[in-house]
Amino acid sequence: MKWNFIFLCAVGVMLFRASASAQVSQYPFQNPALPLEERVDNIVSLMTLDEKVAFFSSRPGVPRLGIRAMGHVEGLHGLAHGGPSNWGRRNPVPTTIFPQAIGLGETWDPEMIHQVATVEGYETRYIFQSAKYGGRSGLIVRAPNADLGRDPRWGRTEECYGEDPFFNGTMVAAFVKGLQGDNPKYWQTASLLKHFFANSNEDKRESSSSDFDEQLFREYYSVPFRMGFEDGGARCFMTSYNEWNNVPCTVQPVIRSVAINEWGVDGVICTDGGAAANLTNPNRQNYYPNETQAAVSEVKAGINQFLDNTFAAGIRSALTSHLLTEADLDRNIKGTLRVFIRLGLLDPATNNPYASIGSDSEPEPWLSEKHKAAARLATQKSIVLLKNAKNFLPLNKSQLKSIAVIGPRANEVLLDWYSGTPPYRISPLEGIKNKVGGDVTVNFTTNTDIAEDVKLAKSSDTVILCVGNNPIGVPDGEWEKVSVRSEGREGVDRKSITLEQEDMIKQVYAANPKTVVVLISSFPYAINWTQRHVPAIVHLTQGSEELGNALADVLFGDYNPAGRLVETWPKSLDQLPPMMDYNIRDGRTYMYFKGKPLYPFGYGLSYTTFKYSDLKTSSPTLAEDGTLTVSVDVKNTGQRAGEEVVQLYVKHQLPALERPAQALRGFKRIALQPGETKTVEIALAACSLADWDTEEHSFVVEPGKLELRVGGSSADIRLKKTINIIK
Repeated sequence: MKWNFIFLCAVGVMLFRASASAQVSQYPFQNPALPLEERVDNIVSLMTLDEKVAFFSSRPGVPRLGIRAMGHVEGLHGLAHGGPSNWGRRNPVPTTIFPQAIGLGETWDPEMIHQVATVEGYETRYIFQSAKYGGRSGLIVRAPNADLGRDPRWGRTEECYGEDPFFNGTMVAAFVKGLQGDNPKYWQTASLLKHFFANSNEDKRESSSSDFDEQLFREYYSVPFRMGFEDGGARCFMTSYNEWNNVPCTVQPVIRSVAINEWGVDGVICTDGGAAANLTNPNRQNYYPNETQAAVSEVKAGINQFLDNTFAAGIRSALTSHLLTEADLDRNIKGTLRVFIRLGLLDPATNNPYASIGSDSEPEPWLSEKHKAAARLATQKSIVLLKNAKNFLPLNKSQLKSIAVIGPRANEVLLDWYSGTPPYRISPLEGIKNKVGGDVTVNFTTNTDIAEDVKLAKSSDTVILCVGNNPIGVPDGEWEKVSVRSEGREGVDRKSITLEQEDMIKQVYAANPKTVVVLISSFPYAINWTQRHVPAIVHLTQGSEELGNALADVLFGDYNPAGRLVETWPKSLDQLPPMMDYNIRDGRTYMYFKGKPLYPFGYGLSYTTFKYSDLKTSSPTLAEDGTLTVSVDVKNTGQRAGEEVVQLYVKHQLPALERPAQALRGFKRIALQPGETKTVEIALAACSLADWDTEEHSFVVEPGKLELRVGGSSADIRLKKTINIIK
């Protein structure tokens, strides 16, 4: 039966390709030369009312017209075609898996993010079009996550790029471009951003309200989405479960007034799974008395796909009651049809440059050296050196006889809820063994007894202690529970940021002070004792198939780390406002943080040193509709080749409106040889400095003095220069 199924799937894919290649134009929409809107209008005119209602599903299609049904896939850090959550697939297809999204953010490298997404988009096309895999899955990718990590307790921190809106928006746009490709007519895949918007608490997310003013909506919470649409070219998104100021985001008026009318979103706008039911659930939002009223508001807000099976009855009832018209349905379903056409699904294969991906002669791309190398490079770039007292790192294997590689994360690569299944995984232990070969004894035990770890630590020249969270870690299969208070994931916020394994660190360090702590985590941790005592600490995130190799490259000096943190790491929860306080001005993010954090936003060390000099601007003034170039010379003053992340912050002097202490407005990762100097140029557009005027309901560029701040982190400003913004 299995082989019959595979054969039929393969035949189906081949027939699909053949029909696409030799399609006879029975209807006008089948003519690729017609304008997109004419094609969409023609399809809608041919659809029956039943077909239109059914087209609101998460796997829409019109078989009668030859429009193949297609759904979505997950892809935050590689295509998740089956994985820990299984997503209903018993036979997952392996794909290239990169560091978690928060780790990709820590590369501070939009070009790397673009490369990661390009790999993912290619593999998504390959599986969709490959005869071997029977055309499984879809080409609409639910990624990237454009939410902001405003609080380290958020259980889904691992899915976002960090806490800064400009930074996240830059990374989101790069990921979108990689997924969708650079062809002027066709997309490789369609990027569907999630979750719009202000979704950064898991506890009671189906009923909670994220409350803040219009200015923060425009200047903070919506920025990464806007940049993903306007700069990246995305045209699809998923709404979030929560409410904004007591109005559910599933029916928020800003979907149409802002996302559609201002930002040009004209593609798929879907609910999150079960969100439609939340609207009428008395134990959740209880916003409407029945599913009919809910369906009316969802459709009128702009929703055109539902990620549950309850939508049809509500839409039909609304049509019967004349609360919705067929024209209301027509307006919405055009969005999905536009996406299908941009993906080339309705055109001959000869027209689409991505149609040949997954041909019978093409090997599986996740097994290629190119994709493996991309995973290793992204992981190398993501590693953050948090501490390196007296240049303890890198380790010199020629001077070592033995190493103890211990800790709960030493011999595993953990996946998260949205990971796919990699074709292989290199653990820290394996990566270190690969690096040192047979010249150094690597001591390791699978025993979880700390006494055994301490024994190995005492008997070894140095210790590499691998600790961190478990991103799945569901005890007894219970969805809303985690094993320890500092754990979090979808559905569960963290109750602590204290690393429970720090007790182990203390005992191992007492046994052997020559200890490196490797923190493999999806979140910030308040590792205050470790920072004070242990000589070296490196941080990287979970998930990468090349985790162990990349880690060993850094530990032994074959790669000089240059990752930077993308969140403020507090010393304790006492430094943070209450979890549900969404007004970031009350002390959230580096822009408004009160006190001194454990590690600041943008922080990360190197095995070399850098000197900044000669900060210049292309003009002493910046017109309110203009752009200038900020330049600075950066010199590698150490003995090793390395990379620096040059960060540009701005601070308004004597502002009329409330402003953050400083705000990131540019960054660039550069590589320098020892003694080499490079001039780094960063464009600064006046429009990026605009603030939202709540009285005028528009962005304004305020004239006045602007201080430019350049350095290696938000707390390491090396040079400053003041310019004038003029009308």
